Amino acid sequence: MPTKFLTKEGFQKLQEELDYLRTVKRQEVADRLHEAMEGGELIENAEYEAAKNEQAFVEGRIQELEMLLASAHVISDEEKDHQAGLVSVGSTVTIQEQGFDPETYVIVGAAEANPREGKISNESPIGKAILNHEVGETVPVETPSGTYKVKIIKVK
Repeated sequence: MPTKFLTKEGFQKLQEELDYLRTVKRQEVADRLHEAMEGGELIENAEYEAAKNEQAFVEGRIQELEMLLASAHVISDEEKDHQAGLVSVGSTVTIQEQGFDPETYVIVGAAEANPREGKISNESPIGKAILNHEVGETVPVETPSGTYKVKIIKVK
């Protein structure tokens, strides 16, 4: 199983989600199931089916988060400082494709990637391409629709 990287913030956010699912959400679903079972025939009870499906989803997500958090590698400040100047998981990177404005991203593990928030995965095409490179380098980015180049402008 490949290493799953998380920033401290990402680890904390996933831990909070796990705590919420274990306490609040699990109880809400149990209450819904209990109410649906009191509602009569379980065979034709749509609310009961919906509650069972939600229960399965919640329990699956709890398992997924438990496994992820147990095996994740949390990027420490010391690791980021050790690799100063090099793009690594946890780095904030400004890149520029020729003819376009510069874009800034935080390189994170796949579990906390959210491009809308400027967080891209180390496993994404751009993330893979710029890892272990430094300011001033121009690197090719391989995508399903072709290859293009980006220049690394800033790393912190």
